[in-house]
This record gives sequence, structure tokens and C-alpha cells, in this order.
Amino acid sequence: MSCQQPLFELFHEKKTGSSIVHQTPRRQAVIPEFLKTNPRLALYAFFAVAASGFGQTFFVSVMGGAFREAFELSHTAYGSLYSGGTLLSALLLLRFGSLADAWSLPKVTALALGILAAGCLLISSAPSFLFLGLGFVLIRFGGQGLMAHLGITTAARYFSRHRGKAVALAGFGFPLAEACLPPGAVFMMERMDWRWAWLAGSAVLLLLIFPLLAFLSRKTPAPRHDVRITDSDSVNDRTRSQVLRDPGFYLILPATLVTPFVVTALFFHQVAIAQALGWSLKILAGAFTGYAAGHLLALLLAGPVVDRLGAGRTLPLTLLPMFLSLVLLAVARGSWVALLYMVLLGVTQGFAATAGGAVWAELYGLVHLGSIRSLTQAIMVVATAIAPVLMGFLLDLGLPVSSLSLIMAAGLLAASCLAWITLHNSRRRV
Repeated sequence: MSCQQPLFELFHEKKTGSSIVHQTPRRQAVIPEFLKTNPRLALYAFFAVAASGFGQTFFVSVMGGAFREAFELSHTAYGSLYSGGTLLSALLLLRFGSLADAWSLPKVTALALGILAAGCLLISSAPSFLFLGLGFVLIRFGGQGLMAHLGITTAARYFSRHRGKAVALAGFGFPLAEACLPPGAVFMMERMDWRWAWLAGSAVLLLLIFPLLAFLSRKTPAPRHDVRITDSDSVNDRTRSQVLRDPGFYLILPATLVTPFVVTALFFHQVAIAQALGWSLKILAGAFTGYAAGHLLALLLAGPVVDRLGAGRTLPLTLLPMFLSLVLLAVARGSWVALLYMVLLGVTQGFAATAGGAVWAELYGLVHLGSIRSLTQAIMVVATAIAPVLMGFLLDLGLPVSSLSLIMAAGLLAASCLAWITLHNSRRRV
């Protein structure tokens, strides 16, 4: 009997035939089973991912103009400062991400939130661009790095039977943050100053998010000492050093990295792409609604699909909608292309985030999952730092959008095929 099994299920087994248990199916129909298994940690994963939004590009980007004006930075200097902070945060995550395995969840959460809040405070009071750069390091490490890492790792670790659904629920934290944080920042900038937006962010993290996550993660010990994860999933646990010696890891990794790489490159240069294809900013803004709709729809469907097929079987297939979107971008014209292209991007984003968040737990077990995911998360952060620079360089060389799209489509197809062959011919078949 699993120690995560809800109390009323135990009662049902002992009291079969009584009039009381006939009410159980009604309760099971209202609340998904994986939420009954461990509702606190499911909600923790969701809110931890949402809190990472204070260190994500979609929040920082709305204040890019204000940063450049306040510190007299060129576009190149500002982009370099932000990319440098992102790369340094990746190195820090690689070094300290394994704390998710060694420390209790409340303790490591307090550290991550403290770093993120400190970064917000530093940016709000930065007297020069050097302090702004240090603030970028802290928010990228604490937000995009640790908080997102803790949310997805918790969902993958503590929900073995319903891992896909739990990771998908955690993934809903991203759209929530995307919907709330940028408009909130713009609202404050219009009425006060950009510094107040960061001060408000630190207050929200310390006064609201910290107590909430502390409550949701209470009494959760360090994973290496937690009997709840010593199940069949942990029979073949691998350490990070063992994973690094596995050739299959390097064949699967591109499939988990290509989605954030391509999305970051496209979104960072979205205005240049729109101008090249003759789209107005109004058309582009409307297309983002399609992206959000595709992302949310995919998150709703991805959990059950991953739980039914397994993350390993699902991951290669998740790249196909994005492949079609890039081919469409290369060969078709017209304003209708913008909407369909963005919808397909959103579908891959939702499915790939769910399958990619669960695949390492399936392949390498749970005990060292934090260490392994911190490695892949750090590589992902580096990839998202390189993507805008590389695509900008190619655009400056005069390479047309159609050619860039086909190059990225070819990369997607290659990553999908590598992952498919590796996962389906491996002895660790999932």
C-alpha cells in the first residue's frame, strides 16, 4: 500500500459494501486523483513555477526601454548585460541545483525566494548598470533557475502514477505569470516609476509567496530521506555523473532544449520577423492570443497523454507542431499565417514542457532528480541566452526569414528523430 494513498481510499477498502462508501465516487469525480494524492505539493509546484515569473524574460522585457534610458545603455550593451547575467545564473544553477536533493523542500524554497527577492530589491535601487547586472544574475538564478527548477522537480518527483498531470499543472504557472506580471508592471510604470514595480515584486515574494510556499511544503524532508519516493521508480536511480557517462543522454537532450531555444529566438526577434513578412504590430499582438490559447490547450491535454503513453514516447512527437509552424512560416504568406504559426508554437510549448519535465524521472529515477534536472535546466538557460544572439547575427548577415525557419525546422526534425530512436531502442524503454 502506497503511503501516498488517500485516507478515504483506505477506508473504502476496509468498509466495502457499507452505505458510506457509495459517496466516494462522487468525490473522486470532482477532484482529480493526483490532487487527492498530495494536494499541497501539487499546488506548491504550480505556485513555485508562477513565482519564477519575476525572473523570466517576459517580465523583464517590458521594462527594457526604461532600463536603457535610466542607465544610458545601447541595445547591444543592454542585451549583453542581460545575456551575461543569464549565463552566470546558469553556472550557479549547475553548482547549487542539487540542493533540491540534499535539503528539505522548505529550506531550499526559502533560499530560492530569498535570492529572487534580493534581486528585485537590488534592481529597484540600482545606482548604476553594474548593480543592474548583478540584479539580473540574482533574478535569473532565483527565478528562471531555482524556482522553476523546484516546481517542475517537485511535480516529477512526488507524483509517480500521475507525473504527466502534475507536471502539466505546474506548467500552468507560466501562463498565470505571463497574464499577470507584465500588465502589472506596465500599470505601475504608467502611474509611478519602473523601480516601484520591482519593489512591489519583492514585497509580493516575501509577504505572499513565501508564506504560501512554506505552508504548502511544510514537513517535506530532503528527498534522500523521504520514504514516499522509495518506490519502483527509484529502483534504477542514476547519479548525475552516471547520467553524464550515458551516451543516450546526449541523444535525448536536444529534444528537450530545442523548444525553448527556438521560441526564445523567435520571440526576441518577433518585430523583425513581422516586418520582413509584412505583418503589422496589431496582427502580431493578435497572434500572441493564439499562442496563449495553444499553450493552455496543450497543457490541458498533455498530462493525460504523458501518463498514458509515457514521457519518453511523447517527447519526440511534441516537436511536430512546431516543425509544421516553421515550415508554414517559410513557405506561406498572409496575415492568417501569423495566427496559425503562433498556435502551433503554443501547442508544442505546452506538450514539450510537460514531457520534458517528466522524461528524466522516467529514465534516471527520483533520488538524484534535482541534480540531474539542474544540469539540464542550466544547459537550457545557456541555450536561451545564445539563441537571440545567434539569430540576430544571422539576420544581420541578410539571411531571410524563410531560410532561418527551414534551418530551425531541420534542427527540430533531427532532434525528434534522435530522441525517438534512442528512447524506443534503449533498454530503458519507457
